[in-house]
Amino acid sequence: MTFPPEELIAALRLLLDEARAAGVTIATAESCTGGLMSAALTEIPGSSAVFDCGFITYSYESKSDILGVDNAVIVEHGAVSEPVAKAMAEGALARSHAKLAVAITGVAGPGGIPEKPAGLVHFALAVRGGETVNRVQRFGDIGRSYVRMKSVLYAVDLLREGIRNLKG
Repeated sequence: MTFPPEELIAALRLLLDEARAAGVTIATAESCTGGLMSAALTEIPGSSAVFDCGFITYSYESKSDILGVDNAVIVEHGAVSEPVAKAMAEGALARSHAKLAVAITGVAGPGGIPEKPAGLVHFALAVRGGETVNRVQRFGDIGRSYVRMKSVLYAVDLLREGIRNLKG
């Protein structure tokens, strides 16, 4: 697999074009993707007009220290959960100059537990002055690299949806 694959390059170009046209800037909060989303965004020339910043918060402590996720929420729900994804996205938005922030937290695999198997990924999209949207995907145990790549592609689509909703 080349990085980023052509399908992702095409989606990223559309995202950046749409964000630029709408005057929207983006921040990311990543856990299981480990910076892959930020790396993919910055692979595209001209991304600096749209991409504000990215936070890679893999550990519980970094989620709390860097993004302000309440440790009690992590303990109660686990890092791979809707409340943590929401708090990550809102924390990234609060700590950036972006209009939109996307968060990704999941189990890339291998392994997992029955309640949180490999391929389970939670996403959140926070909008400055608006509601935070949560989504969950169950990609299955398709391999760590593919879960991470599919998560980035899904996050790109979620950001594009957010931009369309801002316009509409």
